[in-house]
Amino acid sequence: MTARRRGFTLIELLVVIAIIGVLIALLLPAVQSAREAARRAQCTNNLKQIGIALHNYHDANGRLPLSRTIVVSGGAININKAFSGHSQLLPYLEQTPLYNAINFNLTWNPDPLNGGYDANATARATVVSTFLCPSDPKTKVPPGYAGNNYRANEGSNFLFGSEESDPAGVNAAQPPPNGMFFANRSLGLSDNTDGTSHTAVFSEHVKGDFSQAIATEKSDTFRPGVYPATIDEAVRICRELNWRDLRYQGVSDVGAPWLYGYHSTTQYYHVGPPNSRSCMFPPLRISTTANSAHPGGVNVLFGDGTVRFVKETIALPTWRAIGSRDQGELVDGGEVN
Repeated sequence: MTARRRGFTLIELLVVIAIIGVLIALLLPAVQSAREAARRAQCTNNLKQIGIALHNYHDANGRLPLSRTIVVSGGAININKAFSGHSQLLPYLEQTPLYNAINFNLTWNPDPLNGGYDANATARATVVSTFLCPSDPKTKVPPGYAGNNYRANEGSNFLFGSEESDPAGVNAAQPPPNGMFFANRSLGLSDNTDGTSHTAVFSEHVKGDFSQAIATEKSDTFRPGVYPATIDEAVRICRELNWRDLRYQGVSDVGAPWLYGYHSTTQYYHVGPPNSRSCMFPPLRISTTANSAHPGGVNVLFGDGTVRFVKETIALPTWRAIGSRDQGELVDGGEVN
């Protein structure tokens, strides 16, 4: 008698492989969702740490840090001396040695007026993990730069480079900045008459591709080449722009270095809704938006230290209301988680 050996038939093997494939297809979205939930939780925690640092800074100084220092020379803005508010927060984020390494009397980049002397090369290239959201797929920035995903709120108007008033400038007829941060003046929490729980102080923005030869809708700051008179006109122009046309490239160097106080590195505006395009309208009108790689919205740090997820479908008047500190608007709490 001979022993009869039993094995799998080809059809049985194919059925098993098909079942495994179906299970993988079913499980993969769940795994990806779990990973994004963990990344979003870390991103939320980073904003909370920034919130604690802001309050500790305020307790020590009686005010919030400047979002950028603008030095005007001969009627022109010296962007080389525009240090970010992030740099001021370093001692309150357990980064005192890094803060001490910054020479605020010189420039954030190689000084063009001092033979290219680069006093802040080390600080400019030092990665601060609290400034990085793990959900952002862009992990590399140019050598010598360190990235940033969190930005200070400049308000729901589109003024850039202006202080509280601009009586002789191009924005003389525009309402003053109304965020908790803007150039050359630091505010206290007492200046927030709308209430800290109703006012955004920081939100998110993905890092850029750092190439003017590549158009990236979410990260690039586009330059339509027109000069809108109102924020609504700015939003419409930016929305209707053919962003794939490289003639409208404005700034691709987005999100680095954190040392540089600029609208494409460390600030954002509540002009357009979350996850909409960012546009610049020189001279000195900007609508850089908050955006993220999280599905459906952005994390927002409010003045009371809470972090809430705001959906990209939020009504624009409500989004602008939480962007201003002193306009007295009513905020629909149902639109802000």
